[in-house]
Order: sequence, then structure tokens, then C-alpha cells
Amino acid sequence: MGIFSRKNSSGPDEESVDQVDTVDVDETDLDDSVIDETEAVSAPVARTAKAPVDRTYGPFDRSEVEEVEEHLDLGALALRPTPGTELRLDVDEQGQQITGLTAVQDDSAVQLQVFAAPKSSGVWDDIRGEIADNLIGAGGTAEEHDGELGTELHARMPSRGNDGRTTYSPVRFVGVDGPRWFLRAVLSGRAAVEDDAAAEMVQIVRNVIVTRGTEARAPRELLELTIPQELLAQQEQQPGEEPVNADDLKPFERGPEITEVR
Repeated sequence: MGIFSRKNSSGPDEESVDQVDTVDVDETDLDDSVIDETEAVSAPVARTAKAPVDRTYGPFDRSEVEEVEEHLDLGALALRPTPGTELRLDVDEQGQQITGLTAVQDDSAVQLQVFAAPKSSGVWDDIRGEIADNLIGAGGTAEEHDGELGTELHARMPSRGNDGRTTYSPVRFVGVDGPRWFLRAVLSGRAAVEDDAAAEMVQIVRNVIVTRGTEARAPRELLELTIPQELLAQQEQQPGEEPVNADDLKPFERGPEITEVR
């Protein structure tokens, strides 16, 4: 199995930050994942009291940790490997820039992207509202809930199926404002509808270390991710052979195909 797989995309919208990848799962396992278009109900976002953000147990800024040896360094993000986790990289075709990564466990996934943010304030409150407005405008739904990492947005994203019916993919948007950075996590698959599965994905988010850098950047500018040199070197040393199983180095393998939903 390959260490990484790539998904080409046109890149995220840096203003609304609303592009999502979702994992295909058995629709019969999810509550109302697919319903007839005539049954769809678009409701205004239900706003709740803000939940305080507690980063005591992560995600961390690079300045807040001493040791990073147990993490896989991907540039702006460092991720602690989890046994049985598969990793997928999203690449902008035009610039060959890695725009995000998705960690997959069984029927759950979490997509991670990190952006620059103002020094004086975070951006999650504004971005969350923009995502909700976009979803509702497209015929989906969005509700705010208190989660482990603050206020989450629980949503159903609409798309047109081959049979003409509207398919609704459940997702959870989680946002964390750090020191001059914003980490966005999108939970999909089983993690979008089951709290136990969501908790496992949130733990992956907590294990993230963000390296913002000192460069001046515009708010919401996407921070670049890179493929670790040791992984590239390992594959180059074995041309023509099956890629080394990632468990031999880091427990990331080729994941299932991930469907882009806008």
C-alpha cells in the first residue's frame, strides 16, 4: 500500500473556506443521508452560546511544544501518526501546492487545513457564519453545537444524484483559532453523525502542531503543506517496486477514494 495518495482539486475558497471532502460510506448506516428533494427542509442556522476553546490538550502552536519527534512533519502542520490511519493529500493542479490532508479511520475521516489569521483576533466566528450561509443558500442545513474544541457547525451538504434526487452528506465543521493561525477540520462519514466516532477524529485534531512562520500573510491565506523528505527518499530508493508499507515508517497508508462535495 502506498504511503500517500493525491487528490487534485482546484483549491479551497480562501474567503469562505467551504470546500469539503467526504468519505463514501454505506448510506443505510446514516440517518437520512439520502432523501427526496421534495422532503428537504432548509432551516436557518441555529446559533448557540459560544463554547470556550480549550487548547490545553491541543492542537498546539510550534512555540508551545518542545519535542516533535513523534510527529510527521508536513510543513505548516505536524501530525502524530495513529495506527490504522490512512492519509490523503489534496493538491492544487495549477500550482502543485498541497492544500490540505485527510486522515481516514474505517468509515470516518477528518480533513485538515490551516490558514493565516490576524494577530488581534480569530476568524472562526466569521467563517462559520459564511459556511452556514452558503450551505443554506444551496438548500442544505446548518446548526451550531458546542463541542470539545468550541463551537462546531453540524451540516448537511446537498448534491444532485444520478437519479435526480438530492443527496445530503452529513459533515461537522470544527475550527480552532491559534496564535496568528486558524485550523479548520471537517469531519465526515460516521464521525459526522456519531459522537464516539467524532471523538476519535477530534483526538487527531488535538495531536496537530501548527507552524505558522513569521512571514506577513493576509488573513485566511492558506499555509502550505509539504511531503516529508524522508518519505520521498524512501520511495525513490525502491524504483519499480511496490511502495513500502507505511506501517514500517509511519502508520499512514493509501486511503479510499474521497468524493469532493461543494
